[in-house]
Amino acid sequence: QVQLVESGGGSVQGGGSLRLSCTVSGNTYSTYCLGWFRQAPGKKREGVAGIDSDGRVTYTDSGKGRFSISEDIAKTSLSLQMNKLKPEDTAMYYCAAELGTCVATVELGFPEGTWGQGTQVTVSS
Repeated sequence: QVQLVESGGGSVQGGGSLRLSCTVSGNTYSTYCLGWFRQAPGKKREGVAGIDSDGRVTYTDSGKGRFSISEDIAKTSLSLQMNKLKPEDTAMYYCAAELGTCVATVELGFPEGTWGQGTQVTVSS
């Protein structure tokens, strides 16, 4: 069972940046997708970005161009650098892991995965 703990959320003005971190521990699957999804109150879960076990990166339209996902060599830490933040980026952000590859998993928002407790990101206009 994999355990995920997020940190790094906070409040920022529009146009600002935040970096989210996730500590990954426990057993990860041989073929897995590690990444991030977000959920705002009253809205559907939305995938943001993911990184496959072979290092391939996937972004949805929500994260493409402004967000950057990375992991350390030991695959025990996952980060999401978020730049040019907008008020519509306001949400709870979750670090997630799911068996399989990221192409579909991220687009679907990690529907079958494991995730952490989340970290709040609030962007003011």
